[in-house]
Amino acid sequence: MRILIVGAGATGGYFGGRLVEAGRDVTFLVRPRRAEQLRQHGLQILSPHGDIILDPKLVTADRIDGPYDVVMLTVKSYGLDSALDDMARAVGPDTMIFPVLNGMRHIDALIARFGEKPVLGGACQVVSTLDAVGRVRQLADHQQLIYGERSGTRSDRVEALDRALQDADFIARVSDDILQEMWEKWIALATLGAITCLLRGAVGDIEAAPGGTAIALQVLEDCVAVATCSGHPPSEPVLAWIRAFVTEKGSKMSPSMYRDLSHGLPVEADQIVGDMLARAEGFGITSPLLAAAYANLTIYQRGISAA
Repeated sequence: MRILIVGAGATGGYFGGRLVEAGRDVTFLVRPRRAEQLRQHGLQILSPHGDIILDPKLVTADRIDGPYDVVMLTVKSYGLDSALDDMARAVGPDTMIFPVLNGMRHIDALIARFGEKPVLGGACQVVSTLDAVGRVRQLADHQQLIYGERSGTRSDRVEALDRALQDADFIARVSDDILQEMWEKWIALATLGAITCLLRGAVGDIEAAPGGTAIALQVLEDCVAVATCSGHPPSEPVLAWIRAFVTEKGSKMSPSMYRDLSHGLPVEADQIVGDMLARAEGFGITSPLLAAAYANLTIYQRGISAA
């Protein structure tokens, strides 16, 4: 199975690198600058699960060699539009598009560009970042890819994808309700992103601040209301886990959005917080805290764009 990883950053570089390490036929679609960096220094992964240096197969958008069996889309959501143009020549009539972007808005964009058939649902769980010299640093132990047909059926093509992703030093599993899992992840990310970026602190800092726990739980409640109106209320065990996670005493946890903001980098404001707020407003749900967080992030984003 020929796999094209769109992006070789913190997410694509990590999972793609583990697949290369396991002997899979993987090519990375990258921009010229990243291609040169990887050719000079290799794809380097620093991880609790073992450090590796790889010499990956690379391609730029103008040199894609025909359709691939799987196109795994791993870019940040604000890079989606350009990624769709870059990967277009890789998508054939039987290609599976496996996105692991945050939120849900990218699904509509993929369907609009490539049609219903190629687009799977997907999610990932990994805490990783690119350091100053382009190495992928995994910051926590967990690492998982989740995928499935958006209809919830078990198709032959998803079973083939599942076989290709097994035994690559991360958890890979088919979901029979991938949209539900994507929504549950989005609830957690939108809550975490909103509270940490608005209040400028990790989970434990917010819990320790006057009113911090109440703010976190109110944002969570608003996100859950949006998911429920959308037909994807979180299960009670998942909701209990998120509630405990976003109010954990002493936790150093912060999402990638907050880490990016702290380093003056672009953030997925529109896709994670803004889209959740837009859907809330569409359902008549009032969420002053989501609105404040999104306004804050929009001001930040405009500031770095103007710099």
